[in-house]
Amino acid sequence: MTIERPILWTPSPAQANATKMARYIAWLKESRGLNFACYDDLWHWSTHDLEAFWSSIWDFFDLQSSKPHSRVLAQNTMPGAVWFPGATLNFTDQVLRHADSLDEQPALIMQSETFGHSAISWAELAQQTGSVAAHFRAMGVGKGDRVVAILSNTIPSVIAFLATTSLGAIWSICAPDMGNLAILDRFRQIEPKLLIAQDQYIHAGKPVDRSAVVTQIAAALPSLTHQIEVTGPQPLTKGRIKWRNLTRDSVPISSTQVPFDHPLWIVYSSGTTGNPKPIVHSHGGILVEQPKQSLHQDLQVGDRFSWLTSSGWIMWNVQFTALAQGATLALFDGAPNHPDLGEIWRFVGREQLTYFGAGAAFFSACLKAGIRPSEIADLSALRRVGSTGSPLTSEAYDWVYETVKADIWLAPISGGTDLAGAFVIGNPMQPVRSGEMQCRALGNAVHAFDAAGNALIGKVGELVCTEPLPSMPLFFGATPAMCA
Repeated sequence: MTIERPILWTPSPAQANATKMARYIAWLKESRGLNFACYDDLWHWSTHDLEAFWSSIWDFFDLQSSKPHSRVLAQNTMPGAVWFPGATLNFTDQVLRHADSLDEQPALIMQSETFGHSAISWAELAQQTGSVAAHFRAMGVGKGDRVVAILSNTIPSVIAFLATTSLGAIWSICAPDMGNLAILDRFRQIEPKLLIAQDQYIHAGKPVDRSAVVTQIAAALPSLTHQIEVTGPQPLTKGRIKWRNLTRDSVPISSTQVPFDHPLWIVYSSGTTGNPKPIVHSHGGILVEQPKQSLHQDLQVGDRFSWLTSSGWIMWNVQFTALAQGATLALFDGAPNHPDLGEIWRFVGREQLTYFGAGAAFFSACLKAGIRPSEIADLSALRRVGSTGSPLTSEAYDWVYETVKADIWLAPISGGTDLAGAFVIGNPMQPVRSGEMQCRALGNAVHAFDAAGNALIGKVGELVCTEPLPSMPLFFGATPAMCA
């Protein structure tokens, strides 16, 4: 028996019609002659006519490739699906496609205990990415090489990633607070050529010196040819290059065009059953998955987006969904409870964020601590709140509407590292019910199955996705030969 949960928020007709999802639906009717009575009909089409759906995402978002694809889905198998064969492209091009038009508008804002507060424009983001990429190229970094980073969620990590991928090199990142063995368990498997690392950081007001740990990690990676130091004591550690010396040149970005299925980044399983397993995603898979996600998050040019995340969590990677849509990405680097749990909400207010997301545990902690965000910060700009990582309780839903804002779209999501996206997600055109996620994501043939493989409705079952996705991993486990 399905329980009807109470509705906490419903978009007004004006709010619903102003969403990117509404524009997409109208575009489907005008350009494809498709008309859907409800979201479930749209979802059914998106999971039963995969080529038509993913072709519509490519066209609606005007995704660019230097060579066109011959078809959308050349081989419909799991594993082994072949998507957009023939297309050559580069993910960095997609992220920076708004740089010329947005120019001096802010691309990145950073609030960091280690680096302080700063912001850079779209023009500066493009310039610094081009400069760093040119230096990486001079170091011999090229297509298929692995670049690894021990960095927090900051401006340098974003620029280093974009510079790496612009060259067709492959990115992998760990957070500075991870142990040296945990980092080596990940990086040893992929034989990196270049290491970019923080020697120190500040957390909850306390400096943490990681210089000895970084030295140990570098010594245990014999494939390294260069090391870059983002922070650290003076004088510069012998054999390393200072990050700030890489960002100053005016060098146009010259991206390396790669096949659709060329590796983009390597993320990792949790490592609870042995060594963490490398999960390799492709340029093209993420290129088409993230715009689709932006429909469900209603991300648009001019938004100000932030997700409270460690650089070691897949939500760090998902942040590029917003940046690629022309939104300003606001990065928070520090302890979320320092000096108290209200600091994050003051950050949301100071930066006039329109979208804020965090793990469900953060919202539950705020609830238990009696935090009332609307009383300590100006949240007038905030229109959307996201949550993931664990289920958000009905009590936390109520807390958001009682203490954050009554007129706000709360959209918890559930997905994972495997697909760098979400299976179950939000829809800005639908009501929000207490303790309930809104819908299955477009293109994701998600069902609940019992042990015999029968579909379940209103009962607990195993979550399955029965059709392939462009962002399915290229590999579970990576060798240098796979990445070349």
